[in-house]
Amino acid sequence: MTTLLRDHIAVHAEALKIGERRGAILASNIAHASTPGYKARDIDFRAELAQRVAGQGPLRATDARHFAHPAAQMNGPGFRVPTTASLDGNTVEMAVEQVQFAENALRQQASLTLLNRRISGLMSAIRGE
Repeated sequence: MTTLLRDHIAVHAEALKIGERRGAILASNIAHASTPGYKARDIDFRAELAQRVAGQGPLRATDARHFAHPAAQMNGPGFRVPTTASLDGNTVEMAVEQVQFAENALRQQASLTLLNRRISGLMSAIRGE
């Protein structure tokens, strides 16, 4: 039972961590909207969450003598391909960034709501209500 509970809560915890990271990347994109040559970045939320939940996260070096595995860096933020090219080389499109930022905020709110309901249900069961 405790393993099942931990796994259920872990999914939401990982979703919150990924969402926080993605929100920072999107905010950086918006902040650099007028910087010439800036390339917009993003992460694939679904792929990142699926990889973390499946337990296949990036390899970690546990000793200073370990080499970094090339596949460990593959999950970083990628560059977004713009739909319209900018003359100064900037790939930030404000409409796209704002939509992605709002979607990320909604995803964060949903994870928090589900996590809160799960914990509230457990507290009610413990109290015998």
